[in-house]
Amino acid sequence: MAGYLSLLANHLWQSTVAAAAVALICFLLRNHAARARYWLWLAASLKFLVPFSVLVSLGARFDRPGTAAVATATAVEQISRSFAPLPTLLPVSPSAPPRWPLAVAAIWAVGAAMLLARWFLRWRELRRSTRGAAAETLAGGVLAVSTRARVEPGIFGVFRPVLMLPEGLRERLTSGEFEAIVAHEMHHLRRRDNLTAALHMVVETLFWFHPAVWWIGAKLVEERERACDEAVIAEGLDADVYATGILNVCRHYLESPIACAAGVTGADLKRRIGEIVAGRGTLRLTVARKALLAAAGAALAAIPLAIGLLRAQTLPPAPQYTYEVVTIHPSKPDAVNIRISPGPQGGLRGENVTPLTLLTFAYDLREFQFAEVPAWAKNTHYDLSFTPDRPEAKASPQMPRAEMESLFGRQRQRMQAVLRDRFGLVLRAETRQLPMYALTVGRGGARFGKSQEGAPGPSIRIGRGTLTGMSVGVSGLARALSNVLGRHVADETGLEGLYDFKLEWTPDSAAEVPGDPGKATEAADSGPGASLVSALSEQLGLKLQSKKGPVPVLVVEKIERPGEN
Repeated sequence: MAGYLSLLANHLWQSTVAAAAVALICFLLRNHAARARYWLWLAASLKFLVPFSVLVSLGARFDRPGTAAVATATAVEQISRSFAPLPTLLPVSPSAPPRWPLAVAAIWAVGAAMLLARWFLRWRELRRSTRGAAAETLAGGVLAVSTRARVEPGIFGVFRPVLMLPEGLRERLTSGEFEAIVAHEMHHLRRRDNLTAALHMVVETLFWFHPAVWWIGAKLVEERERACDEAVIAEGLDADVYATGILNVCRHYLESPIACAAGVTGADLKRRIGEIVAGRGTLRLTVARKALLAAAGAALAAIPLAIGLLRAQTLPPAPQYTYEVVTIHPSKPDAVNIRISPGPQGGLRGENVTPLTLLTFAYDLREFQFAEVPAWAKNTHYDLSFTPDRPEAKASPQMPRAEMESLFGRQRQRMQAVLRDRFGLVLRAETRQLPMYALTVGRGGARFGKSQEGAPGPSIRIGRGTLTGMSVGVSGLARALSNVLGRHVADETGLEGLYDFKLEWTPDSAAEVPGDPGKATEAADSGPGASLVSALSEQLGLKLQSKKGPVPVLVVEKIERPGEN
């Protein structure tokens, strides 16, 4: 719920900025025709119904060929560890969701319901007043009905509008005044003002709490009435007679109680009468100004589309391999072991895994390389199993290195497909400047030897205070240290080839490293009582240096709880 409120907040400030831009443009066009300003204000209103995120998502659907893959291929040094049981973890109880988002939603629902009820009662009142009323057809085939309600003449209805005339209107107005008033209403009818007013009423219902929405509504009424006034005068009707007719209507009848029943007395009446009597002309929009307005409108839509297009270039590529059948169920409450292992028919099986665990496996990244992961994706555990889309050999220690690497690359892509299809995953790749460590060789040189040719491996195992590698490169050691430290570790040793090593340290001392490994206290010996920094130096001849640098990150734009099957 909180995530949706964050999206709503982004949409609201973007729509508010758009409304402010429209207000500025309308001010610059204050001496031009009201019709142009009306459509600008309507665009500001409808912007509340079209979040920029929709246009961004639309732009993200277009992708250029040849987009570079962000996630790297599977590292051989990770293979054995991926299929081995991970360290035993205690189950994490998800924290109770905050209650304030539900309270906010309830307040919004009550406000929207009250607004709808008020409008419905007013509409029903007008509707009742037209039932059984005498009908007549005016010039031009317009249907007019007579009503006993003391409401101003106006257009009633959205899809089948009719002209509603109060009883006795002809007796209270001269023929010239009556003609001018009817002409005003006919312009409302031709302009479909009731339909556009109904659209803004939808906006007011959804965003009743936003002051800008009500301000836009007032501007819409003001400009639509002025636009009809200008059209009536443009027809050549007498301005004084028209102004007198409006005043007589105000003297005997009430203003329309609902915005989608356009009348004649709305907006700032004193200002309108002054403009009508003064016969103030309006400037015509030049071709250049029309082109400028069109360009501004195109830019308003094009900018979020362009953002979406740019984001599309940073999405991880679609997986080439997928699955045939997948099953997902919540883990048992008492489950403690987390494991990803070979599954049926050459597939994969995950036991007591979180969506974040699946993400790290699927994209071969560490947890700290995933940003904006919701709490439930870190704390909710599932049992998962899938069969591949094509037959696969079961992974085994006897499988050749190149074949094992290729197999794991395909399995990771299949896990990506599961996350995309069953968890609704949407990612965006970024490179961020984050705290990290550089792994370098100490003054005395490396203190571990190369693996013998034909030795078993590659494998790397992480235990509590231990890290053991067989036939792995130093880059694999750096990735394993990243898991322990919770930060990116860059291999800057320059060491090539495969090595065997064993590292032991006091687990509690590892917490000192993320702060400033350069200041960690070195122990006198290199046994299990040494800190991780000291162990690296004394046992392996390597150093960790804290710094900031570019770290590839995948931003979780969307992830959903999967349904059971």
